[in-house]
Amino acid sequence: MYDYDIPKQNINILLKVKQIQQQQQQQQQQKPAPTPWRLPNVGLQAMPPAAATTDARGATWQPARHMRSARASSASFSELNNSDPKFSGPINNVTVPVGRDALLTCIVHDLVSYKVAWLRVDTQTILSIQNHVITKNHRIGISHTEHRIWQLRIRDVHESDRGWYMCQINTDPMKSQMGYLDVVVPPDIVDYQTSQDVVRASGQNVTLTCSATGVPQPTITWRREENAPLWLPTDDNEQEREIYSLEGQNLTLWQLQRAHMGAYLCIASNGVPPTVSKRIMLVVNFAPTIWTRYDTIYVGLGQKLTLECISESQPASINFWIKDKELLQGGTYDSMVVDHVHRIVMRLTLRPVTKRDFGEYKCIAKNALGETERSITLHHKAKKHVQHSHQTSTRDNQFIVIEEYIANKASSNVLLDIGWRTYIISYACIIILSYVNKVFCS
Repeated sequence: MYDYDIPKQNINILLKVKQIQQQQQQQQQQKPAPTPWRLPNVGLQAMPPAAATTDARGATWQPARHMRSARASSASFSELNNSDPKFSGPINNVTVPVGRDALLTCIVHDLVSYKVAWLRVDTQTILSIQNHVITKNHRIGISHTEHRIWQLRIRDVHESDRGWYMCQINTDPMKSQMGYLDVVVPPDIVDYQTSQDVVRASGQNVTLTCSATGVPQPTITWRREENAPLWLPTDDNEQEREIYSLEGQNLTLWQLQRAHMGAYLCIASNGVPPTVSKRIMLVVNFAPTIWTRYDTIYVGLGQKLTLECISESQPASINFWIKDKELLQGGTYDSMVVDHVHRIVMRLTLRPVTKRDFGEYKCIAKNALGETERSITLHHKAKKHVQHSHQTSTRDNQFIVIEEYIANKASSNVLLDIGWRTYIISYACIIILSYVNKVFCS
């Protein structure tokens, strides 16, 4: 290893470099804090007074050029004041649905070297300065036209974007104006606060509830499918009103009957598309009801005949035919059941009709709430006869005449007992007389 002496001249150079570096660091530390983005005021400096002169008589004069300078200074100050930036009008408030884009516009005249900034008022957040977006929100954008029309764009607006926004110019004092962004939200039904499908027994009451959110608050309207009536009670609860729509969060139905059964629509709307709805099914349980077209039929031997009963029930009923206390199935009898949701059509076909087929037939419907039957009597065909058709229910035993007519138009006198209503029948004409016990047909 060899040792080398460093020349004294090189040592002096290194010390000088180090001294310069230390001086630069001290100068940087002594620099004042940076000024804010607002530009400094523009003013006029005072002019030094001109020297006065004295004439031979000892009088003192002020040179006229000083007056001209004062007038020139005053004119320059006025020009600068007139060139201050100003707004051409207010920022229009904007209303947009959630998920759309919003655009706030600020129009500035004579901006010159001043700068425009956008701020969110409630959070005191600077969104942009001139062309530069300051916020980290990637949905915020800024644009301008000739440094005069400044637009703040918010893409895919959220409900949280609702509020006041400020357009600011860095004059002294600062100039600003504000505009409001309102975000509207389409209706949405709150499922867990809304009724589901409901099952009730006949005679009970039920209240259906529907809840929805949105901005503004949605209005709830109740309707039935296929525009069926709602059947709501009157104020005295003695009869029902036939109405087709009702506003309100709740729909209460009293003394449920078969007519109340069906689909109900809860419709929420607030003027912001789309309108939404929910379908609620109301099921009313009731005992079977049966009716027939005729309760007495005349038929000739060898003819083909089909007996028919129609029943309604909820839940579904068991349906069958009986003759002489025996269940009819197979043989010369062809039984068929056609199911239409809550209505069942029972058909019993006889082919051909024999003497042993004459007699009384019963169609029976049975479910957990009750049992109902109707009778159809089959006679050998006569020259003159009257056919009747009626309906019965397990809820009451009233005898209700649906249809009556004279099969043959030959004159005849017939005395009929038909219960709590009476009819006078003349061929195809039916005249109703109330509170009479008998009817004569001729």
